Amino acid sequence: MLPRLGSHRWRSPKLQLLGLILLGLVLEVLLHQYYYHVPRPSEDLDAVFQVGCAEPDTRAPRENAAIIMLARNEDLESALTSLQSLEDHFNRWFNYPVVFMNNEPFSADFKARVSAVVSGETVFEQLSSDSFGFPSWMDNAQGRELVRANGALGVHKGDMESYHHMCRFYSGKFYDVPALQRYKWYWRVEPHVQFSCAITYDPFRLMRERGKKYGYTVSLWELGNTVPELFRAVSEFKAMKRIATSNLWKGFVRPTWMPWGLRWIKATQPLHDAAGDSWNLCHFWSNFEIGDLDFFRSEAHREFFEFLDHKGGFYAERWGDASVHALAAALLLKPEELHHFEDFGYFHDPWVVAPANAAGKQLPDSEVLGPVGKNVVEGEEGGSGCRCERKQIRNFQNWCMNRVQRPVRPTAWPNRMWGDWKG
Repeated sequence: MLPRLGSHRWRSPKLQLLGLILLGLVLEVLLHQYYYHVPRPSEDLDAVFQVGCAEPDTRAPRENAAIIMLARNEDLESALTSLQSLEDHFNRWFNYPVVFMNNEPFSADFKARVSAVVSGETVFEQLSSDSFGFPSWMDNAQGRELVRANGALGVHKGDMESYHHMCRFYSGKFYDVPALQRYKWYWRVEPHVQFSCAITYDPFRLMRERGKKYGYTVSLWELGNTVPELFRAVSEFKAMKRIATSNLWKGFVRPTWMPWGLRWIKATQPLHDAAGDSWNLCHFWSNFEIGDLDFFRSEAHREFFEFLDHKGGFYAERWGDASVHALAAALLLKPEELHHFEDFGYFHDPWVVAPANAAGKQLPDSEVLGPVGKNVVEGEEGGSGCRCERKQIRNFQNWCMNRVQRPVRPTAWPNRMWGDWKG
């Protein structure tokens, strides 16, 4: 009778110990993955503010809010395009003020022409060098050398000094601009953007009433070579301040499959934190955002920005304000305090997002809205838009939208088991 080959080997205490160690490591890795699991909400915590059209309430009190635009004099024509689109689709009914910001004096022509388009008050603010420039602790020559080095590495817009300044400004300086001190809410509008759906309600009022702090339209992947050390810095701040891990934060993390004891290998790589976990690079596209200035002015957010600013990554790398805002929200806000404006049609090259129009809710006989335009598409069941003029959708990176909405929206989950394997 032949002996059972190898059966005696497992009687060896050394092999049994090795087996237990391997089993323990596997269990530890699985527990680590489970720790970053986001529980599925039982109800939608971020419903659309309004489905379809409604008669704009032109007599209701306005919120303490302003539309803001950072623009140069040479941006005049593209600024006019954006402003006219916003007026046509929203502000002609609500007449909110627009605060224009520039690091140089606005020309008389710029002021006159944008004021002729905007239905509300126009305010013009020249930014200080502290707000739009290198930080006081950084030598200007050193900063310019860092910018030049980014360009040499092929970082997108890495060689544009003004772009670095803009990213730093919108990450942590814009909310202290003197002209904005009297406002609680802001709506950021950029030159070169267009809106394609009628917005017949006041988003500032709904943000306040629903307890929202930050609103966005698009979520997509960041360019990794612009932010190699940003996630490590944010995670360091999180650990230093002992900030609890929320479900929203988990939505931005890709936990490592590396077993304990070997995670230091991952921790040495870009886009990873000291524990070896990585950022999935999802972020909100901040060229559109509606937010609560009290959140950005809070002590917690000020400390967050100052910590990042002194890391020097706005110039040593090219940390973008979109990523900084997204990670700040993930760190400091509750999931239900974010709002996805999925009913807003929005274009900023190269992405177009446009919802389907709500069936039977386009108000064709409204005297306030006027006649339905020829370019307005037919309504569909399940649609949310009001008189949207496009159906083209080029924001194909839906995986990021799934991740950031997972803590609040049951429909963000896949219908099949293990369907979102990338998470």
